[in-house]
Amino acid sequence: MRGELLLSLTVESALEAEACFTRAIAVARSQSAKPLELRAGTSLARLWQSKGRSDEAGAMLTPIYRWFTEGFDSSDLKDAKALLDGFGPWDSD
Repeated sequence: MRGELLLSLTVESALEAEACFTRAIAVARSQSAKPLELRAGTSLARLWQSKGRSDEAGAMLTPIYRWFTEGFDSSDLKDAKALLDGFGPWDSD
């Protein structure tokens, strides 16, 4: 949440927001909190995409997204899939 708030304030906050998203992913992984990892990963991927780093964003977000086997109608999974689809062809199966 802090990362999203930072992004809404100023463009200069992008580095700090990136650090927040990265930290949130690490914490979520350490707690096996996949939904939170997905949300933070989607935010980081969106930020990277805006910086021209779509390949890195897709490589980071794809394995998180693929972990899920159900709940694909949830807003978080829909957001992640839409973002991944925007990166170009990827194997969603």
